[in-house]
Amino acid sequence: MSDVVEKTLTALPSLLSLDSQPGSTKLSSTSKLGTLIRGITELTSKHEEEKLIQRELTSIKEQVSSPNTSMRQMKELMVRAIYCEMLGYEAAFSYIHAIKLAQQGTALEKRVGYLAVSLFLNESHELLLLLVNTVLKDLQSTNLIEVCMALTVVSQIFPKDMIPAILPLVEEKLNHPKEIIRRKAVLALYKFYLIAPNQVQHIHNKFRKALCDKDPGVMTASLHIYLQMIQENPEGYKDLTASFVTIMKQVVGGKLPMDFNYHSVPAPWLQIQLLRILSLLGKNDQSTSEIMYEVLDESLRRAEMNHNITYAILYECVKCIYTIHPKSELLEKAAKCIGNFVLSPKINLKYLGLKALTYVVQQDPKLALQHQMTIIECLDHPDLIIKRETLELLFRITNAQNVTVIVEKMLEFLRINKDDYTTIDLVGKVAELAEKYAPDNEWFIETMNTVFSLGGDMMQPDIPNSFLKLLSEGFDSVEEDRKLRLFAVDSYVSLLQGEPGKLPQRFLQVISWVLGEYSYLRKELEAATVLKLLAKLLDMKNTSSETKSWVLMAMTKLCEGRTGLSVAQEVSETYSSSLDTVLRQRAQELQHLSQDWELQARVLPRDTGHEPLEVDSSLSFLDGFVSEALAAGAAPYKPQHQRQEELAQAKALSLDPYGLSLPISMSSCSIADRQSPTLLSISSGLSGDSTELSHKGGSTSLKLDGVKRVWGREGYLAQREPVEECAHVEVPSPLRSPNHHGEADGSPSQTPTPTPTPTPEPELEKRQLASSLFVGLSSQSSLCLMGKSEPTPQRFRRKAKGPVSSSVASEQISNSLVSTPSTVDNLLCNNLLDTNITSELDVSSLQQTSQLTHGLTAANGHCDVELTDSDIKGSSPSLIGDNGLVAADPGLHEDPDGPKDLCLSSHLPAELSGLSHSEITPLCSKQSLDLSACHVHKDDFLVLVVFIYNSSDSDIQQIILELDSDELEVSCVCDSRVQEARSHSVAVCQYFLTVKRPSVHVEVVGIVSYQFPVGTPQSVQFSYKLPLTSFIRPLTLTTEEYGTMWLDFSHDTKQNLTLISDGQEPLAATLNMLEKKLQLHVVEVIGMEGIVACRLLPDQPCLMHCRLHAGTLAVWLRSPVPDLPDCLMYHCQRALQEH
Repeated sequence: MSDVVEKTLTALPSLLSLDSQPGSTKLSSTSKLGTLIRGITELTSKHEEEKLIQRELTSIKEQVSSPNTSMRQMKELMVRAIYCEMLGYEAAFSYIHAIKLAQQGTALEKRVGYLAVSLFLNESHELLLLLVNTVLKDLQSTNLIEVCMALTVVSQIFPKDMIPAILPLVEEKLNHPKEIIRRKAVLALYKFYLIAPNQVQHIHNKFRKALCDKDPGVMTASLHIYLQMIQENPEGYKDLTASFVTIMKQVVGGKLPMDFNYHSVPAPWLQIQLLRILSLLGKNDQSTSEIMYEVLDESLRRAEMNHNITYAILYECVKCIYTIHPKSELLEKAAKCIGNFVLSPKINLKYLGLKALTYVVQQDPKLALQHQMTIIECLDHPDLIIKRETLELLFRITNAQNVTVIVEKMLEFLRINKDDYTTIDLVGKVAELAEKYAPDNEWFIETMNTVFSLGGDMMQPDIPNSFLKLLSEGFDSVEEDRKLRLFAVDSYVSLLQGEPGKLPQRFLQVISWVLGEYSYLRKELEAATVLKLLAKLLDMKNTSSETKSWVLMAMTKLCEGRTGLSVAQEVSETYSSSLDTVLRQRAQELQHLSQDWELQARVLPRDTGHEPLEVDSSLSFLDGFVSEALAAGAAPYKPQHQRQEELAQAKALSLDPYGLSLPISMSSCSIADRQSPTLLSISSGLSGDSTELSHKGGSTSLKLDGVKRVWGREGYLAQREPVEECAHVEVPSPLRSPNHHGEADGSPSQTPTPTPTPTPEPELEKRQLASSLFVGLSSQSSLCLMGKSEPTPQRFRRKAKGPVSSSVASEQISNSLVSTPSTVDNLLCNNLLDTNITSELDVSSLQQTSQLTHGLTAANGHCDVELTDSDIKGSSPSLIGDNGLVAADPGLHEDPDGPKDLCLSSHLPAELSGLSHSEITPLCSKQSLDLSACHVHKDDFLVLVVFIYNSSDSDIQQIILELDSDELEVSCVCDSRVQEARSHSVAVCQYFLTVKRPSVHVEVVGIVSYQFPVGTPQSVQFSYKLPLTSFIRPLTLTTEEYGTMWLDFSHDTKQNLTLISDGQEPLAATLNMLEKKLQLHVVEVIGMEGIVACRLLPDQPCLMHCRLHAGTLAVWLRSPVPDLPDCLMYHCQRALQEH
């Protein structure tokens, strides 16, 4: 046992007051824990330790079960159980006693109980429910120690479902007079935010109060929450930049107490946290970055290189400077700081310098030229970590001129590397560079062979899949396709003729597929020869069942005519009786197809190309089935994220008191589902898993429909938490379009690698190697979207072949470690970044495309108005008041039979009269009161105008109009309110509408109450529905801005839409129609592809990438708003169908 652990365990009893004398610093000779520790340290074998621990656990179990055990004795028993658990021996019997100790003991005993619980249990342990009451009681205690202990255990482990029970108490502690309580309360809220962010959304203002707390410890604790929130939404906290800069100035200036200093450095961890926050806020924002220039300069100046902690501050400061909007003076100082790191003789500082240089080289590739000799020396450094980071740096600066040298260095490191993680990472990088910058076919195939050999079966399966996809799809040149495949066939035949037993299984699978597909291209290579080579693979002992399946499939493709018939029959007979069902199936296929040549020609044709199947990604052929199922009462489809949210809500415990059920007319009987993009669902008001409300005769019986069964005969039924998997999405690296210059310079024979001589000079070799590695960097003047300079075009450029589904292809490519570019990345990097052209297209005036329908229900005074389809869910309002009404005398109302729209339109406010608006639609009518509405389009918002018309001979008094919406934010335009509407007059009310949750159609629900001079008060309900397209506005962008935004958005959807042709080019005609109907902005159209941008009011962007694909329009939508791409895709589809 190490000295540190022994000293720690020696001091533990005194800290927990287990000794007879208070304050004793030595382990008491009578302490049973001391006896146990000494006994373990004197043992000589693991077996003896196990016997001793088992005896100790048996003794502890007997004592904790005894009714005569006091709380003081229980405290010591828990400490001994903790020690046994620390050594890896389970003491599950003591868990319940630890909870009892936390519930019943004194302050010191509760401390040990809470400590044991936090070490024994995890957040999902069922026994934690027994601790909730204790935590609630201790949080309300007047004893500061008990409050601190409760907050500590809450911030460590606490059931997610029980957060609502203690959240109000934790919020109260933010105002506690003691700073330690406030700090622990902030840390508890940080824990809540990590595990259940939706439950603390309402207390963001209290986080701001904690940020401004007079105690530095509380302020520091609040930075953890802000760092997490700013990472998710930087735009929402730009207004706090000045506050963070002020805090940073005070910290750097030494204004904090000396207790926060570490090695004379003022609050270093606080500085690091603030620098990370500032880098997030200043990214791509010049005005915000200018606020922090001064404090970053001061931080660089004060952080002298004299201790490890200052190095960490300098590293974060350099990253921040290169992340925010650049300033030349700061960039020079940061570059100098990086140079000091890289040139340091200390390994840790050199690694830190390489790490910083790797990050910085994305913005400034020329900076690597200043330290090229140091980087060359790091390639031969004895420390493997330094070597690995140097190779990462070289990967970032690779281009077509230095790819052969850099790949060679990576492969050299792979041959000596023993770490699996490094191997997986490097083979992916080599495969990516080989595909992007290969100088010729031979080099590409040989490099990939080495990758497959060194990577073995540890590499990601996407690497061989992407390689085979590249071979099958081909490139722009048919001759290049043939040469590449021929060289691959020759290479793999020679490998099989050698020692195939040493090759990894995945490499053998690649070889089998390539020989089965393309060995016929080599005319002089007989199929029988290839069949015999493949048959040898089946006889090897180390060949896996999966590889044998690949081999059998390849042999099936090669059996043509009578060629190799005997070999095929022998193999099929061998594996027809295999226990593996896949092998048995492949053997049967081989047997039948080898005997029936005509059938084989139809099933496995040659020289026809690999025409992909056309895939209907929208599954439109199921529309009829879905409609019938919905009509029969089936539940509407819900997206995965909504199902997970509802499942989480269903698992959460309801802490609201029980009450009587409301009448169905007043209760909320509709659940806000996310609208289906196909709009085939949502025909009823209830979601699929909700329980239908029934109110028969005012029954108050308890309804248990849908209630989970938590307790059974065996006790509490443990519920397993669903595992939420986050798909890791890798953005494909952009590729340049190919041209033919530079190939000779990139060929292996002409690469300027050092020429071996009998007595080479080391310095000369290093300079020659540097000239090979850093060639081309000095001429790089622009950066691509991925932050990596690529002045030389890619050699292998895949061509689009046949009607490939854009969604399927993109998903397969984006998941690959060998980052094959998606269509949009090709478009951006091949064509758009090379120009600075900004497309300025005239946006036509808004056209009303919705068909307005209305209905009046005079009996109950309720009416729904729909602007498009009728299968939209309603929702009962939670009504709000304080709305502004503008009274207006009637215009020409002598003709009651005239068009009502014409009469009411004259009452539009003057500031709205000249703007485009929808048709004025009746909402509802009751007695002498008529309600109508329309929406007026402005550039930055939408105005809902409600007309209240009194057609009676009496004045209507006490008018109150209240509106609400689940999807929209509703706010009145003016503060004045009209309490009455005179006889035969119109009252006009205006509201601003903005979207807070996108849906295919949005709805405003409301109620108007009023009273005649003689009579009882009346009220009438109404709803007004309008499409999401009413809130869409053009977003004018340059191509470069579009490319930057595209990579930042994570929510997307893909679908193939129909093209239109009005006597002009189909892509242009389709985009022009969408531009007019949906108010989109066409950024640029290049060949068969186009990019479009729009925004959802007030300022939520959505980007669209379109390309012609097999007679359809392949559309890819991206947005930072989760539901917006699906909704906009639906409206695009409807617009094209209605055309």
